[in-house]
Amino acid sequence: MNAVSPARPAPEPALPDLDTILPDLTARFAATADAHDRDSSFPFENFAALHEAGLLALTAPTELGGLGADLPTALKVIQAVARGEPATALVLTMQYLFHGSLHGRAGWPDHLKALVVDDAVRNGGLINALRVEPDLGTPARGGLPATVARHTSEGWRISGRKIYSTGSPALTWMVVWARTDEETPRVGGWLVHRDTPGWRIDETWDHTGLRASGSHDVVFEDALVPEDRALSPQPLGGPPHIDQRFAIWSSVLTPAIYDSVARAARDWFVQWLIDRKPANLGASLATLPRFQELVGGIDALLLENRVLLSAAAEGRLAPSEGGLVKHLVTENAIAAVEKAIAATGNPGLSRHNPLQRHYRDVLCGRVHTPQSDMVLMGAGKSAFAAAGRS
Repeated sequence: MNAVSPARPAPEPALPDLDTILPDLTARFAATADAHDRDSSFPFENFAALHEAGLLALTAPTELGGLGADLPTALKVIQAVARGEPATALVLTMQYLFHGSLHGRAGWPDHLKALVVDDAVRNGGLINALRVEPDLGTPARGGLPATVARHTSEGWRISGRKIYSTGSPALTWMVVWARTDEETPRVGGWLVHRDTPGWRIDETWDHTGLRASGSHDVVFEDALVPEDRALSPQPLGGPPHIDQRFAIWSSVLTPAIYDSVARAARDWFVQWLIDRKPANLGASLATLPRFQELVGGIDALLLENRVLLSAAAEGRLAPSEGGLVKHLVTENAIAAVEKAIAATGNPGLSRHNPLQRHYRDVLCGRVHTPQSDMVLMGAGKSAFAAAGRS
């Protein structure tokens, strides 16, 4: 008789050839970015392309079917996507942050982790947290959410309104930050599937920048959530759970979006200077020392960003410096685009040229947590604390 060979374990999913597929994705997304900006329409086709390329579970753990990519790899993808269309990159960043920190997410049972990742792999399912509210603003500055989770015999009933819900038209999974209706409320997340009855999108997003992000209001009206999808809500004021992996990844991937916007603006500006040949000059603006110096200054800002992002992604900076990386990269990106805007005059502000869109988009970098005031105040407090211990 022939011996039966032991079953071989299924091979782990292979990382796509990023050097081959990313340039094409950048070009495809850039080709439709202006139309989505003008219409404030959501780029569903971009996410279909990312799913087809096998990139929607890039950072999910390999044991759950993801690709288990590290932070430098995720950074490379986000930079390429953002250079084409930054709203797509922002939604993708939220996906990568969730998947990349699943191991450290308190309150997530293993079967829910597997469910979310499997949906991303098979169906292109997207996930994001819905936390910001009309009266509270961002929860990063403290406070109790107005959104209520009411426990019933059927499960949990969620009611409330979330604003700035990035990616809402395409999300399959929403992690809704809410409080229980108990005498001593607990606060946490509830995992809501888009097929759940009792929620709707109010299309309120009419922003200056990142107009394609679909960051509308999402309203829950007694939406029924299964018992096991309450993600271990905790009493308010308890010790915060700080996922260092999430914090580090966020401090790299989020500002990388806006650095990439600035690089797209820089490339347009350089080509405009080459092509622009005023009759009174008889030569390209690129031949003038003034503009050569200006482009050099832009490139210096972007070099600083590249060094900072690489160092942070590769672990060569302390985790405590992540907020400063986010602040510096964002401000450098804004300054770089402002230099180009100031130099171009009317052409730079024309809707026919992408520079004004890049400027509107890059300004959105300041709104993400942590904001600059909190970053700088925290750094200052740390400096004084260190001096007091010396």
